[in-house]
Amino acid sequence: MNQSPYHVPVMVNEVVDMLRPISPRLVVDATYGGGGHTRALLEAFPGIQIVAIDRDPDAIARGPAAERVRLVRANFASLDHIARETCQKGGAGDGSYIDGILFDLGVSSHQFDEAGRGFSYRRRGPIDMRMDRDAELGSGSFGADTIVNEWPVDDIADILRRYGEERMARRIAGAIVANRPITDTQQLADVVAGAVPAALRRHKHPARRTFQAIRIAVNDELGSLESGLEAAIRWVRPGGRVLVIAYHSLEDRIVKRRFAAGAAGCVCPPDFPVCTCGRVAELRLPVRHALRPTQAEIAANPRARSALLRVVEKVTS
Repeated sequence: MNQSPYHVPVMVNEVVDMLRPISPRLVVDATYGGGGHTRALLEAFPGIQIVAIDRDPDAIARGPAAERVRLVRANFASLDHIARETCQKGGAGDGSYIDGILFDLGVSSHQFDEAGRGFSYRRRGPIDMRMDRDAELGSGSFGADTIVNEWPVDDIADILRRYGEERMARRIAGAIVANRPITDTQQLADVVAGAVPAALRRHKHPARRTFQAIRIAVNDELGSLESGLEAAIRWVRPGGRVLVIAYHSLEDRIVKRRFAAGAAGCVCPPDFPVCTCGRVAELRLPVRHALRPTQAEIAANPRARSALLRVVEKVTS
């Protein structure tokens, strides 16, 4: 497999190091992207098999043929079905076949850089933001244009607060509605910038949180993460590991809380002489805190700056 410029993978060395102690034979790369993590795993572990999942048809189309890789075009929210099928094919219907599952959340370098995808507030393009552009609109599926040009102000403000943690949510939502129709991403970014006080425009682009919030809503990213994470914990074998790279606090909070809850074990009050809850920890934290990229990696790839890698190991079946 050749390195592709489609996407620059983040924290590759850390991912390999966190999987090395379990000598993986089968890993699910739930967010294939440009195949950077998959390629590193193939090189690090001779004989490893990879099931590589991505909902973006561009990522799958660019995926090179490799003897040890099976490409699956799907949302990782469907991981339960994919893992069950994988284990059955491997002759391990009890889920004892998958050694590791990796999630690299967020948007790939290619998706940001290609103006036609509508993810970037720095490039003029259609207001789309769908990970899967082939998905038929309607019946619950919609693009960013629907939110921007059709949703009422209260609903827009709500997603900006929830998914963008935007303090100026109501003000920005009002500006969006007042400037309809908004026809492209550059116009949307300008409308957002115009709604934000000058003091808040000095450091980060004022449209960053708005674009993040709309993208998350369009792709149901947090709902997919919750579903995919539960499936990963369910299907990884005892002794296997789940790794998640998150890029903002909403994603990381979901991962951190789920891992902590699974590793908690007994929840009886400390003054109880014996355990009465009967709860046993299903997970173990090989490293208690999130790992961060090195300064050298951040210098080479500034988009790695916000990355947080969390790792959990399954201890019960």
